[in-house]
Amino acid sequence: MKLIPESGKASRMWSIRLAALSAGLAAAEASLPLWEGVVSDGLFAALSSAVAIAAAIARVIKQDALHDG
Repeated sequence: MKLIPESGKASRMWSIRLAALSAGLAAAEASLPLWEGVVSDGLFAALSSAVAIAAAIARVIKQDALHDG
């Protein structure tokens, strides 16, 4: 397995940031029974899905912060 040339800049990649946020939302979804009545049933699932899609889109968009210098 070979890493991409920009792998050292992973923390600056929006696709990585959004994927981590999506994972966090998916994990938070497990705590929904504790929030019953406060948060609608599909809110975390919808947010997690939207962020996961954004991560996939961000992966193919040129991120100038990775290519400076």
